[in-house]
Amino acid sequence: MSRGAHKLTLALLLGAACAFAQGPPKRPPGTSPVDQLGVFVPMRDGINLAADIFLPRAGGRWPTILVRTPYSRKAQPMQSYRYFRRHGYAVVIEDVRGRYASQGVLSTTRQEGPDGRDTINWIAQQPWSDGQVAMVGSSYLGMAQWWAASEQDPKLITISPMSSGDDEYLDRFYSSGGALQVGHRLSWLAENLTPPNQVRPPFSSYIDHVPLLTADVAATGVVLPQWRTALAHPSYDAYWKALSIRERLNQISIPVLSFGGWFDEYVQSDLDAFSRLAKRHQTIETWIGPWSHNPGTRFPTVDFGPEAALPIRAKQLAWFDRWIRGIPAPDQIQPGAALLHIFVMGANAWRDEHEWPLARMRLTPLYLNSHGHANSITGDGILQWQPVRKAPADQFTYDPKNPVPTRGGAICCDPVLLPPGPLDQSGVERRQDVLVYTSVPLTADMEVTGPIRVVLYVSTTVNDSDFTAKLVDVQPDGRPLLVTDGIERLRYRLSLSQPVFVKKNEPYQISIDAGVTSYLFAAGHRIRLEVSSSNFPRFDRNMNSLRPNAYETKFTKARQTVLHAKGYPSEILLPVIPHTGPHGTRQRSQSRATAIAPAEIRTPPITLPGVNLSSRKKALNTITKTTLNLSMGATRDAGPT
Repeated sequence: MSRGAHKLTLALLLGAACAFAQGPPKRPPGTSPVDQLGVFVPMRDGINLAADIFLPRAGGRWPTILVRTPYSRKAQPMQSYRYFRRHGYAVVIEDVRGRYASQGVLSTTRQEGPDGRDTINWIAQQPWSDGQVAMVGSSYLGMAQWWAASEQDPKLITISPMSSGDDEYLDRFYSSGGALQVGHRLSWLAENLTPPNQVRPPFSSYIDHVPLLTADVAATGVVLPQWRTALAHPSYDAYWKALSIRERLNQISIPVLSFGGWFDEYVQSDLDAFSRLAKRHQTIETWIGPWSHNPGTRFPTVDFGPEAALPIRAKQLAWFDRWIRGIPAPDQIQPGAALLHIFVMGANAWRDEHEWPLARMRLTPLYLNSHGHANSITGDGILQWQPVRKAPADQFTYDPKNPVPTRGGAICCDPVLLPPGPLDQSGVERRQDVLVYTSVPLTADMEVTGPIRVVLYVSTTVNDSDFTAKLVDVQPDGRPLLVTDGIERLRYRLSLSQPVFVKKNEPYQISIDAGVTSYLFAAGHRIRLEVSSSNFPRFDRNMNSLRPNAYETKFTKARQTVLHAKGYPSEILLPVIPHTGPHGTRQRSQSRATAIAPAEIRTPPITLPGVNLSSRKKALNTITKTTLNLSMGATRDAGPT
């Protein structure tokens, strides 16, 4: 198990899940569980992996729950999986290759495919096994399940990944906007790959290190191939496709029970996996709650109520019983069906859906406007329901030496170093390099459920830079609480696979993926959009250079411009859910789970030149940057000047 905060995170995560579970049944007299510790499991290449085995009792044959971890099979959080032993399952907990007592070298998650299959085959050959295996676990443990399932071994009956995502580039290293998730990656490497004989340095001592390429040595004291190789591939290329489960989801044909959280950085990929499997009519049930990477984390600003605490272990047990033992469960889904449970924050209720994004969502634009001084909370930026005809542009200076600090959001994985969630943005909004646009108070509740997109018309004094966007809920008392956010690196505005620089001081349309949510903006609240050029250390600072960001040591300031007059309709696109009745949903509390759109947005949708809402909707569902209307001149993307 890793040291420090990651150990605490896993302990809270698995402890919370176990605490939510139902209690163990009484054990029949004369029976005792059996532990087989330190067993070596042979792999096809001669490497042996260390595992601990927990049997309900001697003399039986049991279906097996397999857990494969890089965080030590001996770690205290692993004890929570013994819950399944108390319910008649053998439990096998194994150190993955190159970790703790297992031989070999930890490489990429791709190794978990063949190693997972070899472990499953070994289990099936043991005298205590009935030949059926299921897998369970969160984060890396979830990715190990996806890789094993892609091997299509018939002995693997079902999996239950949690907060795992489905793409290595988008989840663990970079983002849908091309920026590096530097805080998460460096802290994870420091916690897990610092040699035992070295003292792990504090986060503050290495997070500012430049160039980024050598930050691995600053964080761990050693050169890490995982880090260097990832930074050598900042674009989504063949290297990342070879590591992507998303590229292999068509090989998944077993039932899947997955979990994710609105404030976890993997949630978009958790929903992507659901959507892709659902479209293929594979059996999948997914729960997305108001959680961070650790569902036990409590946010200091918002309490989402008792419904937020889900009995995760009990639900996993019922799922395994259904598909392994044939025991029916209430409200069980049928083979080939898809069921998505989303927690609507604000309404604080669960609702059942069968698709993502929701087909009934109505993309509703809120337009940016100001008198040219939207800088900070004291500025004059507004959001309005009608397009803007005439307005001066807003400007600010982005200095990578003084980036906007991260305050909450969908962040993994250390809640001490990088606190996640709907945190207060008051401090951020006092900065002059943050543009703040706010709506009038809502006259009725409005539910926003789906992907959030922010379309900006921007220019910059450099050939590459970043633009960030935050969707914020302003409480009646004025507190601005973060809902979701995102970032776009200009060189990746067209595609993550082929960077194209911009020309200085030329206007471009960009589309910022600002995350996903299900959130009820209550009547009397205001909707706010914050625009800037940094969110550090969640994302790396763009050095505003033509060189690869990982190699740059020079800090260059950029003068940023956001246009929002006629012809440049900068906007945030909200996926509003109309109030049309229960729509086949199931609520778990007396709170409303759908909302009424305010009267102001019941006007016909505005159509931009060359852009309609249908094309906007398609843009929400693509990873590559097929933007809404990027050409403002045929030569504009020809290269930097």
